[in-house]
Amino acid sequence: MSPRFGPHRFGSGRVRTSRAIPPRPTSEGMVTLYRRGVADEPSDDIPAAVTRARADEQGDLIATITYDRPTPADVARVASLLDLPPLLAEDLEHARQRPKVERHGDALFVVMKAADYVESAEDVVLTELHVVVLGNVVLVARHGGVHSPMKLDREIPQEILALGPEATLYAVLDQIVDGYFPVLQEIETDVDEIERQVFTGDDAAPERIYRLSGEVIDLKHAVIPLREVVARLRRGAPDHDVPPALEAYLQDVEDHLRRATDRVVEISSSLDRIMTVNATLVGQRQNEDMKRISSWAAILFTPTLVAAIYGMNFAFMPELQWRWGYPASVVLMLGLGLGLYWAFKRRGWL
Repeated sequence: MSPRFGPHRFGSGRVRTSRAIPPRPTSEGMVTLYRRGVADEPSDDIPAAVTRARADEQGDLIATITYDRPTPADVARVASLLDLPPLLAEDLEHARQRPKVERHGDALFVVMKAADYVESAEDVVLTELHVVVLGNVVLVARHGGVHSPMKLDREIPQEILALGPEATLYAVLDQIVDGYFPVLQEIETDVDEIERQVFTGDDAAPERIYRLSGEVIDLKHAVIPLREVVARLRRGAPDHDVPPALEAYLQDVEDHLRRATDRVVEISSSLDRIMTVNATLVGQRQNEDMKRISSWAAILFTPTLVAAIYGMNFAFMPELQWRWGYPASVVLMLGLGLGLYWAFKRRGWL
C-alpha cells in the first residue's frame, strides 16, 4: 500500500515542457486521516476530521491537511480551526521564505523547497512547502511550483507513519531531498554540454553559463539552508519524545541531504571554472584577432607610406623625373608588403 498525504503532488524531478508553466488555480484543502499508518479516503471536510483526530481516545489518529496554493482566506480558516498563533498564520500566508524551522508554542513550523527541472528552458522551478505539526494534526501547504498535483507517492512503511505526526514531516523532507538528485543530474548534463561548447568556441556558451549559474544559485538557496533545518530537528528530537526509529529515519534524510549539498557545491565550482576557462579562451581568440588586424594594418601601411611620400609634389624630388621611378615605387610597395606578409606568416600571426 502506498500511503498518500492528500490527493495532491508536489513536484520533484524533471519536467518536460515547451512553454511557460501556466498559473494554477487554488484548490480546496483536503484532509486524510491515518490510524497506525493506514489512511482513510481523502475528504474535504477538514473541521470534522480535525475534531475526530483531537477527540480520539487512543491518540493514534492523525489528520493530515493539504492545501495547494492557499489563499489568505484559506489560511485564515485553517488558522482559526487549529488556533494557530498570529505570527505562524502570517508566515503560512506569505511565500518566498528561506528554509527554516520554528516553534510557536506547541506548533512546529518548517519551510522547505522542492525542485523541478524544466528541460526545454534549462530552468529550475522551486516549490515552497510549509508544514505545521500541532498535536496529532499536520498541515502541508504548497506555494508556487510546477503545474502538477501534490501528493506524497513514495512507499512509506506503515510502521514509520504509525510513530506519530512527525513521521509525516520527515516523509515530506525525505521526498523533497530525494527529488533534488534528478534535478542535479540534469544540471550536470547541461554542464558537460556547456563545457564542450566552450572548447569548440560556440558563441552561445557564455549565455548558457550565466543562465545556468543563476539556476544553481537558486538551488543552493533551497538545499544548503535545509541542512540547518534537519540538524535542528535532530537536535530537538530528544526534547520532544521523538521515537528512536524516527530519529534514524531523519538521520537517513540528513545523509542524503549532505550528498545533495556536496553535489550542488561541486556544480557551482565547475561552472565557476568553466566561466574562467571561457574568459581565457575568449581572451586568446581576441589576441589572435588583434594579431591578424595588426598584421594587415602594417602590410597596408607600407604602400600607403610610399604613396604618401611621393604624393607630396615637392619641386625637388629626383625620383619624379626618373624614367623608372613609377615601376620602382610599385615594386618597392609590393616588396615591402610581401616581405611583411612573409614575416607575419612565419610568426603565426596570419
